[in-house]
Amino acid sequence: MCMVNSGDATPIAFRRTGEGPPVVLVGGAFSTAESEAPLAKLLAPAFDVITYDRRGRGASGDTAPYAVEREIEDLAALLGMAGPDVSVLGMSSGAALVLEAAAAGLPMAQFALYEPPYVLGGGVDGGSGGISGGAGAASGPAYSERLAGLLARGLRDDAVELFLRAVGTAGATVGGLRRSPMWPDLTALAHTLAYDDAVLRRGPLPAERLSAVRVRAMVVDGGASPRFLRDAARATAAALPRGRHRTLTGQTHEVAPHVLAPVLEEFFAA
Repeated sequence: MCMVNSGDATPIAFRRTGEGPPVVLVGGAFSTAESEAPLAKLLAPAFDVITYDRRGRGASGDTAPYAVEREIEDLAALLGMAGPDVSVLGMSSGAALVLEAAAAGLPMAQFALYEPPYVLGGGVDGGSGGISGGAGAASGPAYSERLAGLLARGLRDDAVELFLRAVGTAGATVGGLRRSPMWPDLTALAHTLAYDDAVLRRGPLPAERLSAVRVRAMVVDGGASPRFLRDAARATAAALPRGRHRTLTGQTHEVAPHVLAPVLEEFFAA
């Protein structure tokens, strides 16, 4: 792992693999540089791939108080370190973070998003509708308040379960995860669920805001994903002036790296 200091001096841990034009991968909930390694390995023959532990995860620091602006600064530090003409991929809530960074004017040659987990509320129109933050039931003041309360009381296991059930994970599956060796890895990242929630609560993202993002962009969804994710992907692509939309047949929110990698390679190399 290497380190770069963010704007507030928080150390951000990252890994580089491969050679070629730089690509930064921004993971979603529970993601770390390690969990993004399979996709990075597939992209490495064509790109210099940078994966990182988002603030509060893995080997990265976690300076309080948290603010979405600090996560945007983290990404800015990575882009500056990577060099010119950087491409960026955002996965799930990481896709929402990439959109926030692009809207803030961070320099990207192009970016791709996989299923930003927004819930449409009347279309992307700048009025009372727009795209509002959330992943299924993991949205709105009630979810945010309950998540914050559990974390404030140190109930990390319950916070992880709240999130998993909110995004549609079956009770039996949650029970199995609680008994599995991976559960401690999830609970270690429980506090960052509030960070993802904060990123998603930055919505709605009205058309006039997205219209200012002039970067070439691709928004991808899975053909077997829930309807709200597919609708959000199409609406986000349509609202971006240089956006395009792709559907990967048979894929879900947990997209297979070997399916996504060639689509990214084609887009980033164009």
